Amino acid sequence: MTPLPPGALDGLRVLDLTRVLAGPSATQILGDLGADVVKVERPGVGDDTRRWGPPYLRDDDGNETTESAYYLSANRNKRSLALDFTTQDGLQTLKRLIAKADVLVENFKVGDLERRGLSYSDLSDEFPGLIYCSITGFGQTGPYAERAGYDFLIQGMGGIMALTGEPEGEPMKVGVAIADLMAGMYTAVSILAALNYRHRTGKGQHIDISLLDCQVAWLSNAGQYYLTSGEPTPRLGNAHPMIVPYQVFATSDGHLILAVGNHEQFRRFCEVAGRPELADDPRFADNADRVRYRDELVPIVADLIAGRPRDWWLDALKAKGVPCGPINTMAQVFADPQVQARAMAIEMQHPLSSTPTKLIGSPLKLSETPPSYRRAPPACGADSEAVLTDWLGDT
Repeated sequence: MTPLPPGALDGLRVLDLTRVLAGPSATQILGDLGADVVKVERPGVGDDTRRWGPPYLRDDDGNETTESAYYLSANRNKRSLALDFTTQDGLQTLKRLIAKADVLVENFKVGDLERRGLSYSDLSDEFPGLIYCSITGFGQTGPYAERAGYDFLIQGMGGIMALTGEPEGEPMKVGVAIADLMAGMYTAVSILAALNYRHRTGKGQHIDISLLDCQVAWLSNAGQYYLTSGEPTPRLGNAHPMIVPYQVFATSDGHLILAVGNHEQFRRFCEVAGRPELADDPRFADNADRVRYRDELVPIVADLIAGRPRDWWLDALKAKGVPCGPINTMAQVFADPQVQARAMAIEMQHPLSSTPTKLIGSPLKLSETPPSYRRAPPACGADSEAVLTDWLGDT
Protein backbone atom coordinates (compact mmCIF):
# COMPACT_ATOMS: atom_id res chain seq x y z
CA MET A 1 0.00 0.00 0.00
CA THR A 2 1.44 3.38 -1.01
CA PRO A 3 2.02 5.62 2.04
CA LEU A 4 -0.21 8.67 2.17
CA PRO A 5 1.54 12.03 1.85
CA PRO A 6 1.66 14.16 5.01
CA GLY A 7 -1.46 16.23 5.58
CA ALA A 8 -1.53 19.95 6.29
CA LEU A 9 -1.90 19.22 10.02
CA ASP A 10 0.44 16.23 10.13
CA GLY A 11 2.08 16.01 13.57
CA LEU A 12 -0.67 17.96 15.33
CA ARG A 13 -2.07 16.20 18.39
CA VAL A 14 -5.73 16.82 19.22
CA LEU A 15 -7.36 15.54 22.39
CA ASP A 16 -11.08 15.28 21.65
CA LEU A 17 -13.34 15.28 24.72
CA THR A 18 -16.48 15.97 22.70
CA ARG A 19 -19.48 13.91 21.74
CA VAL A 20 -22.63 14.14 19.59
CA LEU A 21 -22.05 16.43 16.55
CA ALA A 22 -20.67 19.98 16.91
CA GLY A 23 -17.36 18.92 18.46
CA PRO A 24 -16.92 15.64 16.57
CA SER A 25 -17.60 17.34 13.24
CA ALA A 26 -14.90 19.92 14.03
CA THR A 27 -12.31 17.34 15.05
CA GLN A 28 -13.12 15.20 12.01
CA ILE A 29 -12.12 18.15 9.82
CA LEU A 30 -8.81 18.35 11.69
CA GLY A 31 -8.35 14.60 11.33
CA ASP A 32 -9.07 14.71 7.61
CA LEU A 33 -6.29 17.30 7.32
CA GLY A 34 -3.78 14.99 8.99
CA ALA A 35 -4.03 15.66 12.73
CA ASP A 36 -3.73 12.76 15.19
CA VAL A 37 -7.14 13.01 16.87
CA VAL A 38 -7.67 10.96 20.03
CA LYS A 39 -11.33 10.64 20.99
CA VAL A 40 -11.67 10.15 24.74
CA GLU A 41 -14.76 8.09 25.57
CA ARG A 42 -16.40 6.61 28.63
CA PRO A 43 -15.46 2.92 28.89
CA GLY A 44 -18.28 0.66 27.74
CA VAL A 45 -20.49 3.61 26.82
CA GLY A 46 -18.73 5.88 24.38
CA ASP A 47 -20.18 8.74 22.39
CA ASP A 48 -23.96 9.07 22.88
CA THR A 49 -24.52 8.99 19.12
CA ARG A 50 -23.25 5.42 18.81
CA ARG A 51 -26.76 4.38 19.88
CA TRP A 52 -28.70 7.00 17.89
CA GLY A 53 -30.31 4.71 15.36
CA PRO A 54 -31.38 2.88 13.35
CA PRO A 55 -29.80 2.67 10.86
CA TYR A 56 -26.65 0.95 12.09
CA LEU A 57 -23.62 -0.45 10.32
CA ARG A 58 -24.17 -4.16 9.61
CA ASP A 59 -21.57 -6.87 10.05
CA ASP A 60 -20.75 -9.65 7.57
CA ASP A 61 -23.74 -11.69 8.74
CA GLY A 62 -26.14 -8.83 8.19
CA ASN A 63 -26.59 -8.13 11.90
CA GLU A 64 -26.71 -4.60 13.25
CA THR A 65 -23.56 -3.48 15.05
CA THR A 66 -23.34 -0.81 17.74
CA GLU A 67 -22.14 1.80 15.21
CA SER A 68 -24.98 4.11 14.10
CA ALA A 69 -25.05 6.08 10.87
CA TYR A 70 -25.11 9.24 13.01
CA TYR A 71 -21.85 8.28 14.74
CA LEU A 72 -20.22 7.23 11.46
CA SER A 73 -20.92 10.65 9.94
CA ALA A 74 -18.55 12.60 12.20
CA ASN A 75 -15.83 10.33 13.60
CA ARG A 76 -13.45 9.10 10.92
CA ASN A 77 -9.70 9.74 11.16
CA LYS A 78 -9.76 9.41 14.96
CA ARG A 79 -8.50 6.92 17.48
CA SER A 80 -10.73 5.97 20.41
CA LEU A 81 -9.31 5.89 23.94
CA ALA A 82 -11.61 4.48 26.63
CA LEU A 83 -10.77 6.43 29.79
CA ASP A 84 -12.78 7.12 32.94
CA PHE A 85 -11.34 10.38 34.22
CA THR A 86 -13.83 10.53 37.07
CA THR A 87 -11.36 8.20 38.85
CA GLN A 88 -8.08 9.47 40.23
CA ASP A 89 -6.01 7.18 38.00
CA GLY A 90 -8.02 8.18 34.93
CA LEU A 91 -7.67 11.86 35.79
CA GLN A 92 -3.90 11.57 36.10
CA THR A 93 -3.70 9.74 32.76
CA LEU A 94 -5.76 12.46 31.12
CA LYS A 95 -3.47 15.16 32.50
CA ARG A 96 -0.46 13.30 31.10
CA LEU A 97 -2.19 13.25 27.72
CA ILE A 98 -2.95 16.97 27.94
CA ALA A 99 0.77 17.58 28.44
CA LYS A 100 1.36 15.99 25.03
CA ALA A 101 -1.55 17.65 23.23
CA ASP A 102 -1.48 20.71 21.00
CA VAL A 103 -5.25 21.16 21.07
CA LEU A 104 -7.95 20.12 23.53
CA VAL A 105 -11.59 20.30 22.43
CA GLU A 106 -14.43 19.77 24.92
CA ASN A 107 -18.17 20.26 25.06
CA PHE A 108 -19.00 19.74 28.70
CA LYS A 109 -21.46 22.03 30.44
CA VAL A 110 -19.95 25.20 31.90
CA GLY A 111 -18.21 24.34 35.18
CA ASP A 112 -18.10 20.54 34.76
CA LEU A 113 -14.40 20.31 33.93
CA GLU A 114 -13.49 23.09 36.35
CA ARG A 115 -14.73 20.89 39.20
CA ARG A 116 -12.11 18.33 38.15
CA GLY A 117 -9.30 20.83 37.81
CA LEU A 118 -9.47 20.62 34.01
CA SER A 119 -10.62 24.11 33.01
CA TYR A 120 -8.46 26.34 30.85
CA SER A 121 -7.52 28.47 33.84
CA ASP A 122 -6.46 25.31 35.69
CA LEU A 123 -4.20 24.19 32.85
CA SER A 124 -2.92 27.33 31.10
CA ASP A 125 -0.05 28.13 33.46
CA GLU A 126 1.33 24.59 33.26
CA PHE A 127 0.68 24.28 29.51
CA PRO A 128 1.00 27.81 28.09
CA GLY A 129 1.00 26.58 24.48
CA LEU A 130 -2.23 24.60 24.81
CA ILE A 131 -5.10 25.61 22.56
CA TYR A 132 -8.21 24.83 24.59
CA CYS A 133 -11.58 24.98 22.82
CA SER A 134 -14.89 24.87 24.69
CA ILE A 135 -18.15 24.29 22.79
CA THR A 136 -21.41 24.93 24.65
CA GLY A 137 -24.94 25.93 23.81
CA PHE A 138 -24.61 29.51 25.02
CA GLY A 139 -20.94 30.21 25.72
CA GLN A 140 -18.95 30.67 28.91
CA THR A 141 -20.55 34.03 29.80
CA GLY A 142 -24.00 35.60 29.81
CA PRO A 143 -27.27 34.77 31.62
CA TYR A 144 -27.76 31.45 29.76
CA ALA A 145 -24.21 30.16 30.20
CA GLU A 146 -25.13 27.29 32.53
CA ARG A 147 -27.99 26.02 30.34
CA ALA A 148 -27.59 22.93 28.19
CA GLY A 149 -27.90 23.67 24.48
CA TYR A 150 -29.33 21.43 21.78
CA ASP A 151 -29.40 21.98 18.04
CA PHE A 152 -33.21 22.05 17.74
CA LEU A 153 -33.55 24.58 20.57
CA ILE A 154 -30.77 26.72 19.12
CA GLN A 155 -32.41 26.73 15.68
CA GLY A 156 -35.56 28.07 17.34
CA MET A 157 -33.84 30.61 19.59
CA GLY A 158 -31.40 31.75 16.91
CA GLY A 159 -33.98 32.79 14.32
CA ILE A 160 -33.53 30.25 11.53
CA MET A 161 -36.86 28.56 12.22
CA ALA A 162 -38.65 31.90 11.96
CA LEU A 163 -37.28 32.09 8.39
CA THR A 164 -37.91 28.49 7.37
CA GLY A 165 -41.23 26.98 6.25
CA GLU A 166 -44.28 28.13 4.34
CA PRO A 167 -45.63 31.61 5.17
CA GLU A 168 -48.88 30.27 6.63
CA GLY A 169 -47.36 27.10 8.09
CA GLU A 170 -45.58 26.50 11.36
CA PRO A 171 -41.92 27.50 11.76
CA MET A 172 -39.71 24.70 10.48
CA LYS A 173 -36.28 23.44 11.47
CA VAL A 174 -33.64 22.69 8.86
CA GLY A 175 -33.55 19.00 7.95
CA VAL A 176 -30.03 18.45 9.29
CA ALA A 177 -28.54 19.59 12.63
CA ILE A 178 -27.20 22.72 11.01
CA ALA A 179 -26.62 24.70 14.22
CA ASP A 180 -24.29 21.94 15.44
CA LEU A 181 -22.54 21.61 12.09
CA MET A 182 -21.96 25.33 11.67
CA ALA A 183 -20.61 25.52 15.22
CA GLY A 184 -18.24 22.72 14.23
CA MET A 185 -17.10 24.72 11.20
CA TYR A 186 -16.50 27.85 13.29
CA THR A 187 -14.64 25.68 15.81
CA ALA A 188 -12.28 24.31 13.18
CA VAL A 189 -11.62 27.79 11.77
CA SER A 190 -10.94 29.15 15.27
CA ILE A 191 -8.49 26.36 16.06
CA LEU A 192 -6.57 26.99 12.84
CA ALA A 193 -6.41 30.71 13.65
CA ALA A 194 -5.15 29.92 17.17
CA LEU A 195 -2.50 27.60 15.74
CA ASN A 196 -1.20 30.39 13.52
CA TYR A 197 -1.10 32.75 16.51
CA ARG A 198 0.82 30.17 18.53
CA HIS A 199 3.21 29.71 15.62
CA ARG A 200 4.03 33.41 15.85
CA THR A 201 4.02 33.85 19.63
CA GLY A 202 4.31 30.42 21.27
CA LYS A 203 1.10 31.16 23.21
CA GLY A 204 -2.00 29.04 23.36
CA GLN A 205 -5.44 30.43 24.17
CA HIS A 206 -9.00 29.62 25.16
CA ILE A 207 -11.61 29.44 22.39
CA ASP A 208 -15.20 29.93 23.55
CA ILE A 209 -17.69 28.64 20.94
CA SER A 210 -21.43 29.10 21.50
CA LEU A 211 -24.00 27.33 19.35
CA LEU A 212 -26.32 30.32 19.72
CA ASP A 213 -23.57 32.77 18.70
CA CYS A 214 -22.84 30.70 15.62
CA GLN A 215 -26.52 30.40 14.72
CA VAL A 216 -27.00 34.17 14.93
CA ALA A 217 -23.82 34.74 12.89
CA TRP A 218 -24.93 32.57 10.00
CA LEU A 219 -28.30 34.31 9.74
CA SER A 220 -26.14 36.44 7.44
CA ASN A 221 -28.13 38.48 4.91
CA ALA A 222 -31.44 37.34 6.45
CA GLY A 223 -30.43 38.74 9.82
CA GLN A 224 -29.06 41.85 8.16
CA TYR A 225 -32.46 42.34 6.49
CA TYR A 226 -33.91 42.95 9.97
CA LEU A 227 -31.00 45.06 11.23
CA THR A 228 -31.17 47.30 8.16
CA SER A 229 -34.94 47.63 7.80
CA GLY A 230 -36.20 47.15 11.33
CA GLU A 231 -38.81 44.82 9.84
CA PRO A 232 -39.12 41.07 10.48
CA THR A 233 -37.42 39.04 7.78
CA PRO A 234 -40.33 37.37 5.93
CA ARG A 235 -40.82 33.62 5.93
CA LEU A 236 -41.43 32.71 2.30
CA GLY A 237 -41.05 28.96 2.12
CA ASN A 238 -38.99 28.20 -0.98
CA ALA A 239 -39.06 31.81 -2.20
CA HIS A 240 -36.46 34.52 -1.56
CA PRO A 241 -37.22 37.76 0.31
CA MET A 242 -35.01 39.90 -1.92
CA ILE A 243 -34.93 38.21 -5.35
CA VAL A 244 -37.85 37.30 -7.68
CA PRO A 245 -38.40 34.84 -9.34
CA TYR A 246 -36.17 32.72 -7.13
CA GLN A 247 -38.03 29.68 -5.81
CA VAL A 248 -39.45 26.23 -6.47
CA PHE A 249 -42.01 25.88 -9.24
CA ALA A 250 -44.17 22.91 -10.21
CA THR A 251 -43.76 21.57 -13.75
CA SER A 252 -46.19 19.22 -15.46
CA ASP A 253 -44.37 16.21 -14.00
CA GLY A 254 -42.38 17.39 -10.98
CA HIS A 255 -40.61 20.41 -9.54
CA LEU A 256 -37.59 22.55 -10.34
CA ILE A 257 -35.74 25.51 -8.88
CA LEU A 258 -35.67 28.74 -10.87
CA ALA A 259 -33.04 31.17 -9.58
CA VAL A 260 -33.15 34.37 -11.64
CA GLY A 261 -30.49 36.70 -10.24
CA ASN A 262 -30.59 39.71 -12.59
CA HIS A 263 -32.69 41.30 -15.31
CA GLU A 264 -30.76 39.78 -18.22
CA GLN A 265 -31.45 36.32 -16.81
CA PHE A 266 -35.12 37.28 -16.42
CA ARG A 267 -35.24 38.41 -20.04
CA ARG A 268 -33.78 35.11 -21.20
CA PHE A 269 -36.27 33.20 -19.08
CA CYS A 270 -39.13 35.13 -20.68
CA GLU A 271 -37.80 34.26 -24.13
CA VAL A 272 -37.61 30.55 -23.28
CA ALA A 273 -41.11 30.72 -21.83
CA GLY A 274 -42.49 32.32 -24.99
CA ARG A 275 -43.42 35.54 -23.20
CA PRO A 276 -40.61 38.01 -24.13
CA GLU A 277 -42.88 41.01 -23.50
CA LEU A 278 -42.86 40.30 -19.74
CA ALA A 279 -39.26 41.53 -19.55
CA ASP A 280 -40.41 44.96 -20.75
CA ASP A 281 -43.40 45.20 -18.44
CA PRO A 282 -42.72 48.21 -16.14
CA ARG A 283 -43.86 46.15 -13.14
CA PHE A 284 -41.02 43.72 -13.74
CA ALA A 285 -38.37 46.07 -15.15
CA ASP A 286 -35.74 45.24 -12.54
CA ASN A 287 -35.37 43.06 -9.47
CA ALA A 288 -36.65 45.70 -7.05
CA ASP A 289 -39.83 45.99 -9.13
CA ARG A 290 -40.21 42.24 -9.32
CA VAL A 291 -39.96 42.05 -5.52
CA ARG A 292 -42.63 44.77 -5.17
CA TYR A 293 -44.92 42.99 -7.64
CA ARG A 294 -44.09 39.46 -6.48
CA ASP A 295 -47.77 38.58 -6.02
CA GLU A 296 -48.49 39.43 -9.66
CA LEU A 297 -45.39 37.93 -11.28
CA VAL A 298 -45.08 34.62 -9.46
CA PRO A 299 -48.51 33.28 -10.55
CA ILE A 300 -47.65 34.16 -14.18
CA VAL A 301 -44.34 32.30 -13.97
CA ALA A 302 -45.99 29.38 -12.18
CA ASP A 303 -48.60 29.00 -14.93
CA LEU A 304 -45.94 29.07 -17.63
CA ILE A 305 -43.72 26.47 -15.95
CA ALA A 306 -46.65 24.17 -15.15
CA GLY A 307 -47.29 23.70 -18.87
CA ARG A 308 -44.18 21.65 -19.68
CA PRO A 309 -42.18 18.75 -18.17
CA ARG A 310 -39.32 19.38 -15.78
CA ASP A 311 -36.55 18.13 -18.05
CA TRP A 312 -37.76 20.30 -20.94
CA TRP A 313 -37.39 23.37 -18.75
CA LEU A 314 -34.02 22.33 -17.34
CA ASP A 315 -32.57 21.70 -20.79
CA ALA A 316 -34.02 24.86 -22.35
CA LEU A 317 -33.10 27.17 -19.47
CA LYS A 318 -29.56 25.81 -19.09
CA ALA A 319 -29.02 26.28 -22.83
CA LYS A 320 -29.83 29.98 -22.37
CA GLY A 321 -27.77 30.40 -19.22
CA VAL A 322 -30.74 30.80 -16.88
CA PRO A 323 -29.90 29.41 -13.42
CA CYS A 324 -32.11 26.43 -12.63
CA GLY A 325 -31.83 22.96 -11.18
CA PRO A 326 -33.57 19.79 -10.06
CA ILE A 327 -34.57 18.87 -6.52
CA ASN A 328 -32.71 15.63 -5.97
CA THR A 329 -33.52 12.75 -3.70
CA MET A 330 -30.65 11.34 -1.64
CA ALA A 331 -30.23 8.57 -4.21
CA GLN A 332 -30.00 11.15 -6.98
CA VAL A 333 -27.50 13.25 -5.00
CA PHE A 334 -25.01 10.41 -4.63
CA ALA A 335 -25.60 9.20 -8.19
CA ASP A 336 -24.97 12.68 -9.61
CA PRO A 337 -21.90 12.61 -11.88
CA GLN A 338 -20.62 15.90 -10.45
CA VAL A 339 -20.87 14.61 -6.87
CA GLN A 340 -19.07 11.43 -7.94
CA ALA A 341 -16.40 13.33 -9.87
CA ARG A 342 -15.67 15.39 -6.75
CA ALA A 343 -15.31 12.23 -4.59
CA MET A 344 -18.05 13.28 -2.18
CA ALA A 345 -18.96 9.64 -1.53
CA ILE A 346 -16.06 7.49 -0.30
CA GLU A 347 -15.54 3.99 1.02
CA MET A 348 -13.48 2.94 4.04
CA GLN A 349 -12.81 -0.47 5.52
CA HIS A 350 -14.43 -0.75 8.95
CA PRO A 351 -13.17 -3.50 11.29
CA LEU A 352 -16.72 -4.70 11.99
CA SER A 353 -17.46 -5.49 8.35
CA SER A 354 -15.50 -6.87 5.41
CA THR A 355 -17.72 -4.86 3.07
CA PRO A 356 -16.39 -1.30 2.59
CA THR A 357 -18.37 1.28 4.55
CA LYS A 358 -19.74 4.20 2.57
CA LEU A 359 -19.12 7.66 4.02
CA ILE A 360 -19.52 11.26 2.89
CA GLY A 361 -16.23 12.71 1.66
CA SER A 362 -14.50 15.94 2.63
CA PRO A 363 -15.27 19.03 0.54
CA LEU A 364 -11.79 20.45 1.16
CA LYS A 365 -9.71 20.32 -2.01
CA LEU A 366 -6.10 21.33 -1.31
CA SER A 367 -3.61 20.91 -4.13
CA GLU A 368 -0.56 20.14 -1.96
CA THR A 369 -2.07 18.67 1.21
CA PRO A 370 -5.43 17.11 0.34
CA PRO A 371 -7.53 15.42 3.04
CA SER A 372 -6.80 11.74 3.55
CA TYR A 373 -8.97 8.90 4.77
CA ARG A 374 -6.76 6.89 7.08
CA ARG A 375 -9.05 5.50 9.77
CA ALA A 376 -12.67 4.44 9.72
CA PRO A 377 -14.76 5.66 12.69
CA PRO A 378 -13.36 3.62 15.59
CA ALA A 379 -15.11 1.27 17.98
CA CYS A 380 -15.17 2.56 21.56
CA GLY A 381 -11.74 2.06 23.13
CA ALA A 382 -10.34 0.28 20.08
CA ASP A 383 -7.10 2.26 20.18
CA SER A 384 -6.54 2.67 23.92
CA GLU A 385 -3.30 0.69 24.10
CA ALA A 386 -1.84 2.25 20.95
CA VAL A 387 -2.64 5.79 22.07
CA LEU A 388 -1.08 5.33 25.52
CA THR A 389 2.01 3.87 23.87
CA ASP A 390 2.32 6.54 21.16
CA TRP A 391 1.60 9.56 23.33
CA LEU A 392 2.90 8.48 26.74
CA GLY A 393 5.27 5.61 26.05
CA ASP A 394 3.21 3.33 28.29
CA THR A 395 3.34 -0.38 27.54
